[in-house]
Amino acid sequence: MDRALSIGELARRSGATAPTIRYYEQIGLLPRPDRGDGGHRMFGKADLKRLTFIRRCRDFGFPIDQVRDLVTVMEDPGRSCTDMRDLAQTQLASVRSRLEELRALEVSLSELVVGCTARCAGGPGPDCVIIDDLASG
Repeated sequence: MDRALSIGELARRSGATAPTIRYYEQIGLLPRPDRGDGGHRMFGKADLKRLTFIRRCRDFGFPIDQVRDLVTVMEDPGRSCTDMRDLAQTQLASVRSRLEELRALEVSLSELVVGCTARCAGGPGPDCVIIDDLASG
């Protein structure tokens, strides 16, 4: 039988958690599984492959909407491999943009800490120069 995995076994094999699996089912990323005796969800190999794919996409930081698009490409023989590449390229551009923002944030925080070190008198917390800097905008 193809549908022989419980939600716990699917979670273990895919690296996802049971609540995440139920969430993906709820939002339509995973199809609703058959139910076994007692109403327990029963998943198969295709579900494992799809869930592992989804989890790996999320590991790469793809937002849910893009994961939905990636799943569509994965399952639609009419879609091209270049569609998958283009979606990955878009995600790469987003990651690079966030890295630039994080580098700028790092510089700003470093300047804040250095300024505090230079001006800090070690007084009470409410008198901290970082509080003054952050509160003055």
